[in-house]
Amino acid sequence: MSAKREAILDRIESLAQSIRIAKEYLESGKHADWAGFRPLFVRKLKDGKELPPHKDWMKNVFLPHMEKRLSRAEKLLQRLSEQERVAVRDNPPMQRTGRGMV
Repeated sequence: MSAKREAILDRIESLAQSIRIAKEYLESGKHADWAGFRPLFVRKLKDGKELPPHKDWMKNVFLPHMEKRLSRAEKLLQRLSEQERVAVRDNPPMQRTGRGMV
């Protein structure tokens, strides 16, 4: 497996996990302290404790953003597969031996 394909598959797995965790948070409040929900620059504190993300922000900002990134990664993987398929189809030595110049 090529390094590009492996990196894209890892990204897809990570994004799917983020979406799963966000949906669990919306349903039951579980994973409220997950590091992926923390803001990068400013922490929200109340009485010295960090606040969990707001459920409206999770539903209207975080989830759509992650779903869009997942969709883009899946399209990228499909485009990469198409390029590999065309490269093999257009290269007769690759078709015979699987080791042609690509």
